[in-house]
Amino acid sequence: MPPYRNKKTDKYTMRPHILDHLFASVTTLSGVGPKYAKLLENFCGARLIDLLWHLPSGVIDRRCNTALKYVNKGQIWTGKVRIIEHIVPRTPKQPYRIVAEEADKGLMAEQIILDYFKTFGNSLARQFPVGSHKIISGKIDVFNGALHMAHPEYVVDDGAIEQMPALETIYPLTVGINNKILNKLMHQILANLPSLPEWQDERLIKQRSFPDFKTALQLAHNPQTTDDLLPTAPARMRLAYDELLANQLSLTIVRGRLKKQKGRSLANAGKLKRKLLQALPYDLTAAQKRVLAEIEHDLFSEYRMFRLLQGDVGSGKTVVALLSMLSAVECGAQAAIMAPTEILAQQHAETITELCATIGIKTALLTGHIKGKARQELLADLAAGKIDIVIGTHALFTEDVLFHDLAYVIVDEQHRFGVNQRLNLSQKGHQCDVLVMTATPIPRTLLLTQFGDMTYSQIDELPPGRKPVKTVIVPYGKMAQVINMLDGKLQAGTQAYWVCPLVEESEKSDLSAAITRYEGLRRLFGEDKVGLVHGRMKENEKDAVMTAFKNGQIKLLVATTVIEVGVNVPNATVAIIEHAERFGLAQLHQLRGRIKRGNEAGLCVLMSDASSQIAQMRLQAICNTEDGFMIAEEDLRLRGGGEVLGTKQSGFGHFKVADLDVHSGLLLTASRDAALILQQDPNLHSLRGEALRILLYLFEKDRELMQTYNAG
Repeated sequence: MPPYRNKKTDKYTMRPHILDHLFASVTTLSGVGPKYAKLLENFCGARLIDLLWHLPSGVIDRRCNTALKYVNKGQIWTGKVRIIEHIVPRTPKQPYRIVAEEADKGLMAEQIILDYFKTFGNSLARQFPVGSHKIISGKIDVFNGALHMAHPEYVVDDGAIEQMPALETIYPLTVGINNKILNKLMHQILANLPSLPEWQDERLIKQRSFPDFKTALQLAHNPQTTDDLLPTAPARMRLAYDELLANQLSLTIVRGRLKKQKGRSLANAGKLKRKLLQALPYDLTAAQKRVLAEIEHDLFSEYRMFRLLQGDVGSGKTVVALLSMLSAVECGAQAAIMAPTEILAQQHAETITELCATIGIKTALLTGHIKGKARQELLADLAAGKIDIVIGTHALFTEDVLFHDLAYVIVDEQHRFGVNQRLNLSQKGHQCDVLVMTATPIPRTLLLTQFGDMTYSQIDELPPGRKPVKTVIVPYGKMAQVINMLDGKLQAGTQAYWVCPLVEESEKSDLSAAITRYEGLRRLFGEDKVGLVHGRMKENEKDAVMTAFKNGQIKLLVATTVIEVGVNVPNATVAIIEHAERFGLAQLHQLRGRIKRGNEAGLCVLMSDASSQIAQMRLQAICNTEDGFMIAEEDLRLRGGGEVLGTKQSGFGHFKVADLDVHSGLLLTASRDAALILQQDPNLHSLRGEALRILLYLFEKDRELMQTYNAG
């Protein structure tokens, strides 16, 4: 059961009225007009709750602290001064200066000069009368041996110290938003926080010394020391656990509901599978057999499948996917497999079409480049049911693509998809089963937070006979030796990759470096033997180069990370990766996987002059093991979740408070707690369940839940 049903619309909603204030517009705050509201909206959000999740990054102690003579340049100083004189500038470029000295220090008083570069009439003369006492606070500078303070951040009359914050919270800022105003807005919100019912287990609160939610928010926004800013501070730990519990609770609810969604059984006699297994020139590994059985168990059930299949490079995911698709075909239905790039889609099509031809299964490839009459004929055959298995890119999900009876959808390397997106993948068919595949090893913490709505399988065994890849780190000073080695390999008939670190397509300098390297290597090895591919090339240009490389016409392929996923050239057994420290470990592992396709031992050369300890540890980790899952865990530890999957820019794995590098232990606890909660109270009808509904809405997990509830 979902939390609330709107009787007028007959739709489910989750927001309890106690939270209406927190989800109100920032324009409800005093001092926020339309212009400032737009700044806030673009920076951190348009609602009060968005500001609350904008946690501070520092704290300034503005208590009257020490004598001026003990203060260093760059420090914040707060103290009482007596105004001695005003020095009016002779030219507009000179600052207006106010000379002051420490009050109540007698002969020991130090002088300080207050510099103002913007003045308005005689405002400063009125604000700082000679002989008056003021309490000032700001950053100390030293110029020509004298102490200066430019535009003091606070100036209050003597005796009005309460007008200055003793401890000032510092927030991350952007152009147009200053810290004083942000602090005032936060104080307004915090002063009106509602008291919410406790949703955490009482024993956990005592064990972890957690404050209640309202107190945790107030403490997080009012740090007393720099230790209070740490992710391990009690207030932040409490908020992080709240967020992780909301994440795990929502995913567990979604997964449970999906498991109960009625599907269609694809149970069959297995004739097509047996035919294909007999036609294969090799036996499946034990891991492939186990995973295929897990997938078939779901396919044969009366409920829909939503499963993630992990398998390292070369572990044989494509064959397992094809064997599972035969269940749909044998039941008279259709299956589709979608790949992220045309290169990978074409590669899948070659493998699948060749195998299916031996058992009489009709396949087709659909990409954006198939146009005109050929496309119309393909679409007509697909709609008429003349095509059993279709392989394609995102073109499969355009409006004009209609299926006769789509029952099974497989998505390859689409780890950027969120819960809602994965739920939408099967709209082309009726009660479709969904399998998501990835060759990117995913650490357990990311599995829990990003794929918690799916069950998952893992192929953890490589086919026999695969030889290991030797991975070495080489400094740029030994480039000549690398070139000589490469020349010998190419002369012996091997093909090779030369990878340049174009991390973002907008990095023109990187692209220029890749092109320059390509031109230099062409001069060394021959213009007709060296090719270049990068993400800014047109698809047909990339395809032509890749085809020439796969056919052996091109011996050396200079590339950016467009070759990271799926490219299959068994004769390529050498990879040279420039500036390897700029890649994630999982990404390096994927690139290294390009030279594990053949029967010959591969060589991966990591070119790097990086001197930082972390960079050296990361590169050494890739040299020490070929276990993708160990590498992924190390990458998560060193770089974070968004980096591991190469999705930092997409916001993947983003949390408002929680930090998986620090809070992974809390995540595992939250996962167990969520399962126990829903086991005891599946409809969240208990007192704690009612409180947990508030938690889910606070962290906006209603989006995932409402899609499944309202669709049902």
